[in-house]
Amino acid sequence: MAHRARLGSLKTPHGAIQTPAFIFCATKGAMKAVNMDQVKDAGTQIILSNTYHLMIQPTADLVEKMGGLHKFCGWDGPMLTDSGGFQIFSLGHGSVAEEIKGKRQGGRANSLLKITEEGAKFRSYTDGSYHLLTPEKSMQIQKKLGPDLVVVLDECTPFHVDKKYTQKSMQMSHRWALRSLAEFDRGNDGKQALYGIIQGGVYPDLRQESVDFVNSQDFFGHAIGGSLGADKDQMAEVISLTAPRLDRARPIHLLGIGGISDIFMGVRQGIDTFDCVHPTRMARHGGALVKGAPKESLQIRNAQYREDPTPLEADCGCFTCQRYSKAYLHHLFKAKELLGMQLITLHNIYFMNQLMTEIREGLRTNTLDVVETKWQSCKR
Repeated sequence: MAHRARLGSLKTPHGAIQTPAFIFCATKGAMKAVNMDQVKDAGTQIILSNTYHLMIQPTADLVEKMGGLHKFCGWDGPMLTDSGGFQIFSLGHGSVAEEIKGKRQGGRANSLLKITEEGAKFRSYTDGSYHLLTPEKSMQIQKKLGPDLVVVLDECTPFHVDKKYTQKSMQMSHRWALRSLAEFDRGNDGKQALYGIIQGGVYPDLRQESVDFVNSQDFFGHAIGGSLGADKDQMAEVISLTAPRLDRARPIHLLGIGGISDIFMGVRQGIDTFDCVHPTRMARHGGALVKGAPKESLQIRNAQYREDPTPLEADCGCFTCQRYSKAYLHHLFKAKELLGMQLITLHNIYFMNQLMTEIREGLRTNTLDVVETKWQSCKR
């Protein structure tokens, strides 16, 4: 595999982001189980919130009235918002988030009513009210929210659709991107930067068409989206034929991917930033990230940790590992104490930030292979 990894610095009105970097998901303007001071103290550079959820509750108008999302949620660092498209289409197609990563599961109620050239019509999951999200409205909402980095509205196609649908959807997403860009440029005060999204599913020719499109438009950055295949090998293949063809003068983001092995793969292909709910979501269910574990994590609820006096990781400098044993964390989850969720969430945030810090150091010193071996092969 060609080595295209790079160090960088993204400058925003709320500070610089040293890349490669991981973006943590504060979907509804909050990080579940922890506050923003704790998030920052754990080494976080940038967070992500979601247009779809915030437009429904508490509404973009209220956030703007409260001084913008940074002030509203108490985060003074860089922030990205996604367009809302991913959530809308996941509600329509079932568990598309899992499909994009290769796990074809269903079962979620359909809240997406209709996709047209104009936009996506859907029902609110809070009160059943009807909404139409257009490219223009997505840009208007994101401007009111006030993040540093914003994303065009696109249709996020799941794995199970065929090439004909994928192509038609991609071409509509390109038209939506042009409308998003036009609306973004209207009255832009220079405080926000816009990312275009590459679609095309698992099809090389469609991915190339989408790459050519985003490269030709005046986007600040690129985000690789859509279905990445049925398994990790296919995901790596899709990324390897997409990322190297993007304009390297612009930052490149990989949407919704955050496994340790996936990050090393993406970094080597020139990806600058990643986002995923996985580190914090799994923490709330007792999943603690650890170096060298078969599934990159351990399940603290397992009986083997009931009398384990050691921390999650002996060499971890996080708040949790410096103070608490696996036995105590096991007790908290068995007793259904909320503190357990908080402590493992703090560990997983610190873990991911430390991973990215060491990846950046590995790139500086040309020792990325050594770093990867440490994080994926060491024994607990």
